[in-house]
Amino acid sequence: MKKATILAFACALFMGQAAVAQESAKEITYVNDPSQGYLFNRFQDNWFITAEGGTGIYFSSFDSKRSLMDRFSPAASIYVGKWFSPIIGLRAGVNYLGIKGLTENRGNGLINEHMTDGLYKEKFNLFGPQVDVMLNLTNWWCGYRPGRIYNATFYLGAGGYLTFAKRAEGNKDAKWKHVEDDFLDVRAGLINSFRVSEQVQLSLDIRFNGFKGPSNFQNGSTKLYGDLQAYFGVTYNFKNREWSTPVVPVCPEPENCDALRARLAAADARIADLEAQLRDCLNRPVEKVTEKGPLATIYYPIGVSRLTREDRNILGAIANVMIANPNTHYTLTGWADNYTGTEQINIRLRKNRVAGVEKQLIKNGVPASQLTATTNNGSLCDLGEKFVALDRAVTIEETK
Repeated sequence: MKKATILAFACALFMGQAAVAQESAKEITYVNDPSQGYLFNRFQDNWFITAEGGTGIYFSSFDSKRSLMDRFSPAASIYVGKWFSPIIGLRAGVNYLGIKGLTENRGNGLINEHMTDGLYKEKFNLFGPQVDVMLNLTNWWCGYRPGRIYNATFYLGAGGYLTFAKRAEGNKDAKWKHVEDDFLDVRAGLINSFRVSEQVQLSLDIRFNGFKGPSNFQNGSTKLYGDLQAYFGVTYNFKNREWSTPVVPVCPEPENCDALRARLAAADARIADLEAQLRDCLNRPVEKVTEKGPLATIYYPIGVSRLTREDRNILGAIANVMIANPNTHYTLTGWADNYTGTEQINIRLRKNRVAGVEKQLIKNGVPASQLTATTNNGSLCDLGEKFVALDRAVTIEETK
């Protein structure tokens, strides 16, 4: 009984804690958490357009013979691009480069721009398509965060240029024309972008182009050249501009945390105490309780008080036990069920049943002085109406 009480108390305490937890769960809210990553958007999302303007400086074999300030030329670009994730993007567009160089070939030089050492000044204008693969280093290293002010983006690209140059013909002034010296190029750069608004970014783009192709600068031979540029740009981001982030639950901090922690600590201590008591009960040696039941019980059908032949045989065996123990006194108790019959009938049945058993025992040789016949108006088993047959009986017990 003690074990059952302890288990019931522990279950009640656990259910109480579960109810508190369920009530707290109702207060959970859900928010977007960029630190958990991001969700890919649709193809029509995260497009942008960029316009850039700046300057570049060309590197070739004879550049050191021309002043540094005289080597700067204008440059401009326009791109359309898309971010496939906060880290990977692609852009394609058109780039213009103005190039100032020196050449040994007078036919490629500018009349009246002859310099010493047999070199001539020359200008080139390059126009061509370019494609760049972009890697957002900030989102890669620091994780995606909507609304970040600064982003550093590395890119690597390739393309080609159509070449327009001033060519001198005879003693005539040089004129702009498309020449056969078209370029292929590879390039790499770093975009430093600054958020102005949700739609607009300003950027500083530092880029280096490497060229390979026939050169008017070097007697028509194939050479490798380079051009370092810097651009100031403006980018407009089309809808949708940001990236969806996972939704995570946020459990609000209770108003009185100290009181709640104290209650939980007390509950944990109480559970530990109950578990200790339960272990003590389980480890306690089992105590044998010896409680004598009736020596015999004779059962009767409803409304019957006569003994059957089997009952008389049983009473014969019981009589032998009683005769063998002449100093033991026995009590005979008559019973009837209280769910059927009237009170008068049940009183008569109790008396007749116990009288029949007493008479049969005496007939079998048991002294009447060893027997006490009585009746009981209660229920023998008290198990309800379904088991009333167990209440129609005579019990034979040793008298204490």
